[in-house]
Amino acid sequence: MATYKPQIEYTEKGWRRTTDTNRHHRENGWDYCGRAIYHFTFVVADRYPLFGQLEAPTPQEARIVLNDYGKQVKNLLIHLPQFYHPKGYALKVLASQVMPDHIHLVLQVLEPLPKSIGTVVRGFKAACTKIYKEQFYPDGENAAEMHEESKARQDEQRAQNNQPHYQNKAQYQPHCPNALQRRPNNPNQACESIVHFARIFAGRGSVWQPEAAYYHERILHSDGQLRHMIDYVHDNPRRLALKRANPQLFQLHRQVQVAGFSCTTLGNQFLLDFPMKDVIQCSRRLTQAEIDLKKEQCFEDAERGTVFISAGISEGEKQICKALREAGFPLIMLLKDGFPKETDPHCKYFKPQGVYFETCAAGQLLLIEPSEELYTSKPIEQQVYAKAGVLPHDTMRYRFQALNELARQIGN
Repeated sequence: MATYKPQIEYTEKGWRRTTDTNRHHRENGWDYCGRAIYHFTFVVADRYPLFGQLEAPTPQEARIVLNDYGKQVKNLLIHLPQFYHPKGYALKVLASQVMPDHIHLVLQVLEPLPKSIGTVVRGFKAACTKIYKEQFYPDGENAAEMHEESKARQDEQRAQNNQPHYQNKAQYQPHCPNALQRRPNNPNQACESIVHFARIFAGRGSVWQPEAAYYHERILHSDGQLRHMIDYVHDNPRRLALKRANPQLFQLHRQVQVAGFSCTTLGNQFLLDFPMKDVIQCSRRLTQAEIDLKKEQCFEDAERGTVFISAGISEGEKQICKALREAGFPLIMLLKDGFPKETDPHCKYFKPQGVYFETCAAGQLLLIEPSEELYTSKPIEQQVYAKAGVLPHDTMRYRFQALNELARQIGN
């Protein structure tokens, strides 16, 4: 596997890593031609369910039923190594999942590549678009021109039948290409979904969500990351079923007033109304024995109906929160950041990751991210200064102390 080479620079406080530690695309200093393991996510334009649909009698039985186009895309995906092998690319698909509106791929680069891994990704995405064009736009006709002609034909037919003329493009159904399979009882209904997407596609020339970086990637640096990611990819249908079964628990709520401060929340809002709430706060100087003792006390209170609140900052706080979560007790967690901005195009598709997802689906979690209002509040500033001394507002320590103050106010 290729070696990660972080970019560093010297500052007044010494050497500092300049690479984004969240590892968003692209990683500075990373050799994208070298051996590595990647997790790629490819998103359909406007998150349209182009590849198929979810079937889920129960979340545990959830599966994705692919349509014909989705099956062709999946076939492309699993045969990537065979296709690129003659070109000098040694690849291995470790996991893949075609969801209705996006694709996950865990791909291993076995040997140094002749060109960047981005060449493989762009080739795959282009092949998917090509198949779409060939299947739904015969003879390479321009999609926009084809649908303008379809509109004219339908308008003419409506005029002959004294049907209303629709000025809004979204109000009519264009002619279904011959390649579409029709239902015997209602031909228009059979092609409605794919033709609706065709209108989206017509003005874009690609089935994929336009992104400056072409795709989203994560480099998996450790064996633990790899196992977790493979499990995550395979578990996607069940997670989608849980989210659809509990939509209210996965909605981001903006400008919610929590203890007098504007916040963004996600999860079970009713946890704020519980009569008994308490704060988990542990000094970093606590010994493991002291942490274990505090954990026992929290468990006793949780058994009596107390809902605990924490920012999960110190090691003791993390241990206690994890133990309570695993035991099925409800939690309110405060975040310094973590939610997408309101202007983020992927905002409405956000969901918490890992164990937070499971806890959220069970109605046992509320995530709260305060706005900047908290950190500039004079009462909060005074409380922080009284406990930790004068600190700049943009430092981690100040912000963590401010979160602890908010936790105490919620618990009162």
